This record gives sequence, C-alpha cells and structure tokens, in this order.
Amino acid sequence: MRTVQTIAVVVWIVGLACAGDTRPAPARQRAAAPKAAPAKPVARQASPAMPDAQIEAAIRAKFAKSKINADKLQVHVQGGVATIEGRTDVIQHKGTATRMARTGGAVAVNNHVQVSDAARQKSAANLEQGRRRAQIKRGDARSDPRQPRPSR
Repeated sequence: MRTVQTIAVVVWIVGLACAGDTRPAPARQRAAAPKAAPAKPVARQASPAMPDAQIEAAIRAKFAKSKINADKLQVHVQGGVATIEGRTDVIQHKGTATRMARTGGAVAVNNHVQVSDAARQKSAANLEQGRRRAQIKRGDARSDPRQPRPSR
C-alpha cells in the first residue's frame, strides 16, 4: 500500500513540474516581446578540423590502401575542400574517391575524375543485360512461373 502512495506522490510532483506556470504573462512582458529583433542566421564559416596538409595526407593514405591507387588520382586540399583529378577505367572508382575524401576529413569534395569511354560502355552493357545473379547457379531464372515452389 505504501508503494502505491509513493507512486501517486511522485506522479503528482512530476505533473506539477511539467505543468509549470500556466498563467498568461503580464501585459508589459507581452508588449516587450515583439520589440526584440528576430535572430539573424549566423553564416558559419566551414573551418576544417585538421590542416589541409593533414587532410591531404589522410586521403592519399586511403587511396594507397585501396584499388583506386592503380588509377593514380591527384588530390589537392585547400580550405578543407578536396579536389580530385585524374582518369579511371572503373566507373565506381569516381564515387569511391569522393567517399574516401569525405571520410578523410574533407569538408567538401570537387570530383573532376574522368571516366573512360570503355568503362562507360561496359556499364551500359551491364545495364542492358539486367541484374546479374552471381550467387545463384541454376539454369532457369528464380522467378520462373513454370517451376513449382518448394513446399516447406
């Protein structure tokens, strides 16, 4: 019984704390509020957490550990903004380079990597073939309506 009373008291105290003062503000406080100028949004300057040389070194290290290293992409960082230049024969390396630069500490990334025509044609051919099912090794498609579904 004592526990029920304790819970009731706690709920009552919490209710009072949440309700607060519900009386309307005095007239002089209401009149003063509109006079205050609305806060202007402060333009924040993007200041990198690390110096440019350190960001550039981190990005180069990430490139060196990955398959992107074969593309010999150039990286320059100025004001926390990384600029990536070069050519690649793998279309996915362009997006991967951007992600690596961001995780390396760059505030923004300008990706000027050029994808070769051979890579573009290969990608277009893959799209025309449709989705590949590398893990399934059957002769027929999985969604073939002629095949009965296995019972469980």
